[in-house]
Amino acid sequence: MKINILNAGYCTAPEHIAIHGGRWRAIHFPAMFALFRHPKFGAMLFDTGYSYRFFDETKKFPKRFYRWMTPVTLHEEDLVLNQLSTFNLQPKDISHVFISHFHADHIASLPDLNWSRFVHMPHAFSHLRNLPPEEDMKHAFLRGLIPTDFDSRSQIVDMSKPIFLAEEYAPFKTGYDLLGDGSIIGVELPGHALGQMGIFARDDDDKLFFFVADAAWLKRSIVENRPPHKIANLLFPDPAAYRETLGNLHTYYLTHPDTHVIPSHCDETIRALKKS
Repeated sequence: MKINILNAGYCTAPEHIAIHGGRWRAIHFPAMFALFRHPKFGAMLFDTGYSYRFFDETKKFPKRFYRWMTPVTLHEEDLVLNQLSTFNLQPKDISHVFISHFHADHIASLPDLNWSRFVHMPHAFSHLRNLPPEEDMKHAFLRGLIPTDFDSRSQIVDMSKPIFLAEEYAPFKTGYDLLGDGSIIGVELPGHALGQMGIFARDDDDKLFFFVADAAWLKRSIVENRPPHKIANLLFPDPAAYRETLGNLHTYYLTHPDTHVIPSHCDETIRALKKS
């Protein structure tokens, strides 16, 4: 399977919020997405990054606060559809989108992908669908980014059928075989968002990638087991679970140095992998 690391735009925010003891200056947080080209299932994505719909959905108050808190930069060439074209792919070629969680910077291009199956943890969306609209902002959720036929194209992870993971995935002990062939393994990474899913995927060179979504915002947080500033706890549904997940990622990083561990918003990591 071929794996390409890409990003659709970026936002800016103070580094000291993302990692305890960080600098007070604003830094870039790219909205990473990954392209997988599988020999059987064809082209697939992990998340989608931003699209212009983000700006449409945040024109009015109170949602305008979303773009004020994390100002977004997005160029025409950054759009998922335009980046797919550089691989001679069209939206109809994307068979699956693996959704880590439903924050706007991870799902903004879902409406552009009219033929895809949407793979996600059941509780990642179930608690959002019936929210009163006035509570959307508490969950960084923009309901206008959800396609009208989302339910009919959802492929919800069957959490009643976990698989036991080999030692190479420790300390993660159970996961979910998302395609049935062992090529994409989903694991729950609780704390940042309900039902947040990370995935393991192996490329043609037998290199293992671990996409950890927003379980950490910066790779340095994982390397040093250094969580965000305490103010970030206000954004998390379960700060204690966040810290436990970060600790597990730290252990994994130390014991599996050959795996690419990829937070979705780490500029340094994404730049390095895009060049490789």
